[in-house]
Amino acid sequence: MGDCMKKLLLSLSVFSCLYGSFANADTYVNGYTKKDGTYVNGYTKSSPDSTNWNNYSTQGNSNPYSGSDGTRARDYSSEARDYGGGRPVYTGPQGGQYYINDNGKKVYVPKQ
Repeated sequence: MGDCMKKLLLSLSVFSCLYGSFANADTYVNGYTKKDGTYVNGYTKSSPDSTNWNNYSTQGNSNPYSGSDGTRARDYSSEARDYGGGRPVYTGPQGGQYYINDNGKKVYVPKQ
């Protein structure tokens, strides 16, 4: 196999790996109507995994679709300890952490 062909195959392999990792990093959420009648437009979010470090909404990251910078604390950071407003923070069966708000609803927070 010639050098030119090797370079082409290497380039295609690198492109395939990069493209594949970006393609798997996003999930499209269809638009929906809330219980109160408010319509939420469809949007793209990072695919779920066990950490928020790679989420668009997390500090240090930015959303390539909206251009907005993340504001949510990173899991296990010192800033994550402030979430919950002094309420007990519980860990769910899949590892998510949350507190119960005044309306009795779960509010998920960065992992402490």
